[in-house]
Amino acid sequence: MFDHDEIVRLYGPWEARTPRDAAELFKGYRGRWWVAGGWAIEAFTNSPRQHADLDLSIPRSDVAALRQHLSGRLDVWAADAGALRPLVGQDDLLPARCGNLWLRNSGADPWEYDVILMDVTLTRWTYKRDARISLPADEILWTREDVAYLRPEVQLLHKAPGLRPKDQADFEACLPLLESAPRAWLRSALGVAHPGHPWIAHL
Repeated sequence: MFDHDEIVRLYGPWEARTPRDAAELFKGYRGRWWVAGGWAIEAFTNSPRQHADLDLSIPRSDVAALRQHLSGRLDVWAADAGALRPLVGQDDLLPARCGNLWLRNSGADPWEYDVILMDVTLTRWTYKRDARISLPADEILWTREDVAYLRPEVQLLHKAPGLRPKDQADFEACLPLLESAPRAWLRSALGVAHPGHPWIAHL
């Protein structure tokens, strides 16, 4: 896995974007979207942190709707295991294993948004690394100032396999603020998907 500096060196820089920028971009969009990653952690903890980019997320099934919404505004690229490919025509299919879309205005411009594709139906979210872990779709998000964010316990589960310094810092920032039910859910989910994970003992 490349670090941020190496990604920038290989693929180009990222524009500094905020959740309010995303809300403006998604104005009029009829699908579901939410803020994930470090911005979701910051919204929950109220503790400012550094951000390499802005991670957004949509259900995998809504890619066509997103592309239609962005048509003529931002180019959509499939980011798949280190390979980048522009999605040009509306019938240009996304690789089945692709987990991210990168957005930018043109090849001469910085990247603006990283869109994470999640396995979410109208009623259910399923963890991409272990289908035994799922939640009702309306329980994975919370809202602040009209922007939806991924709940911290779900975001921490996604961060757990990496155990990068920033992931550890995010866990430590969230831990004292997690109520008993989310804390118990995260402990259980880690035990199923990532047995022996060091965070389990702290939960």
